[in-house]
Amino acid sequence: MGVPAARIVFDENDRAAVAEAVSEMLATGALTLGPWTERFEQSFAAEHGAPHAVAVASGTAALEIVLRSLDVRDRDVVVPAVTFYATAGAVLHAGGRPVIADVDPATLALGPDTLEAALTPDTAAVVLVHIGGLITPEAEALRALCDTRGIPLVEDAAHAHGSSYLGRAAGTFGLAGAFSFYPTKVTTSGEGGMILTESAELRDEARIHRDQGKGSFTTNHHVRLGASWRMSEPHAAIGTVHLRRLKEFVETRRRVAQRYDAALGALDGLRPVTEPAGCRSNYYKYVALLPPGVDRAAFKRAVAEEYDVRLSGEVYDLPLHLQPVLAPYRRAALPVAEDVCARQICLPVHSDMTEDETDLVIEAVSAVHRRLAG
Repeated sequence: MGVPAARIVFDENDRAAVAEAVSEMLATGALTLGPWTERFEQSFAAEHGAPHAVAVASGTAALEIVLRSLDVRDRDVVVPAVTFYATAGAVLHAGGRPVIADVDPATLALGPDTLEAALTPDTAAVVLVHIGGLITPEAEALRALCDTRGIPLVEDAAHAHGSSYLGRAAGTFGLAGAFSFYPTKVTTSGEGGMILTESAELRDEARIHRDQGKGSFTTNHHVRLGASWRMSEPHAAIGTVHLRRLKEFVETRRRVAQRYDAALGALDGLRPVTEPAGCRSNYYKYVALLPPGVDRAAFKRAVAEEYDVRLSGEVYDLPLHLQPVLAPYRRAALPVAEDVCARQICLPVHSDMTEDETDLVIEAVSAVHRRLAG
């Protein structure tokens, strides 16, 4: 048996709990913005120590709603080059202009210097992305820098359920954090997203935006240019059930990552992107950088064909400023982002990963590395 790139984990008890919840909601007819949505919001906020949460249709919707609530129209929003398209896409759909910044090679995140270089007189917001679940030790410094300029800091925490830095959870460093529950995330609702925020005003705006901009759920009175960004009750029930296992899942993933660190750190030229001091990552992704000149496609093909180990998709193989659709926002070369995107691989990490599977990944990566990089 090999190791797949990803595995979605719902055990028998999880499936029974979801089935019972769905049966109940089908009987009552409460299928959207009902008690399960409220329960999910409360549970997710409590898990991350945040005062307010708003459940929405996707992580992308979560980020766009935050940016719409901040009114970034016709203004600049700084985003890192190492992130998924949706980070910049949300800016554009909210009417803003993405300003793409380089990253810190140690964390793949914005740093104070790269942020300073990207700020403009018309910056409306800054988006900090926690790649792979790692929270940069500079998160508080980035918030302080934004505060001195009167610029809201927003977290794209799509990867970071349960991650923390010095005991402070992802989604609580900025004015708001946007999470994704896409199926491969550490916890999932099938599809969906969540906004965490310290601001009751932003919470209220988000609730309006997610429901077609209506002033209240039961009226045909539209006060914002919202959209159909609601989370359905079945999705909320799935998310609530899965969230109960977040701590367990994170512990399993961290044990896998620790074994990878110990085994792969000794390989000449292969550099794991390690957890910074004070950071407690959920290891949504385990990122390592291949030595310069190693053919990534050949590396991935060899571990798959020879060991049946599938490496998961990179985060990311193409930086934002080189995405064709974002060509109008390309200002200059971003050398760190270009380097790490060209060389990174992601080793499989599952929420129920066994020691035998971990050993097989280590064996495969070590052997192929020795041959291709030796």
